[in-house]
Amino acid sequence: MKVKLQTKNLNVWYGNAQVVRDFTIKIPEKRITAIIGPSGCGKSTFLKSLNRMVELVPGARVSGEVLLDGKNIYDQDVDDTEIRWKIGMVFQKPNPFPKSIYENVAYGPRIHGIAEGERLKHLVEESLKKAALWEEVKDRLNISAFELSGGQQQRLCIARTLAVNPEVILMDEPCSALDPIATTKIEDLIFDLKRNYTIVIVTHNLQQAARVSDYTAFMYLGKLIEYGRTEEIFERPKNKQTQDYVMGRFG
Repeated sequence: MKVKLQTKNLNVWYGNAQVVRDFTIKIPEKRITAIIGPSGCGKSTFLKSLNRMVELVPGARVSGEVLLDGKNIYDQDVDDTEIRWKIGMVFQKPNPFPKSIYENVAYGPRIHGIAEGERLKHLVEESLKKAALWEEVKDRLNISAFELSGGQQQRLCIARTLAVNPEVILMDEPCSALDPIATTKIEDLIFDLKRNYTIVIVTHNLQQAARVSDYTAFMYLGKLIEYGRTEEIFERPKNKQTQDYVMGRFG
């Protein structure tokens, strides 16, 4: 197992409230790692700490390390914008820009100077194909992104993330606002994407974690309680708290 992302004694505070506590984990490359746990246990905060988005929250403070390919992303010589480019984020609710479908996907490559002209057009098409959206929108790229359905908007946001060629994709409850059909499409897409990307997904849906992930981490009150292969966490957990949670006895 090649480790792509790793945390060492990661702690996060909002003001005086500690939300993540001594969190140490190794996240494997080109695999899907699910973070599960009850509401309010720090899952989304942990996810945002993996690409320094947590620093955008007023009063947030971080200690410990987050290593991307062995380099601490919180070191002073690291550009936080570049980190958020390498480690993309897909949010709980689809958040397309108030622009056309095309401009949503083209935005990142354009501002980062990755592509322009014909190369940019090709990149937009490839990103939409990777997000399993191209066939549905190829004849209406100039319409507003807000005219798409919720599931299509979420796949557009994934295409927008892919367009800047990230190495890691973080997903915070990416299906919670979607119907079952749209959820299935996103899950199939996530499974396809792991061939080329390392994926970390936060989900309240235990069935979803069991379906799509290779590894699962159970988190409770800011701490990592248990981490292992998904089938082990769900079928043979070592910790009683984990067993109670996956059996639906609390949370």
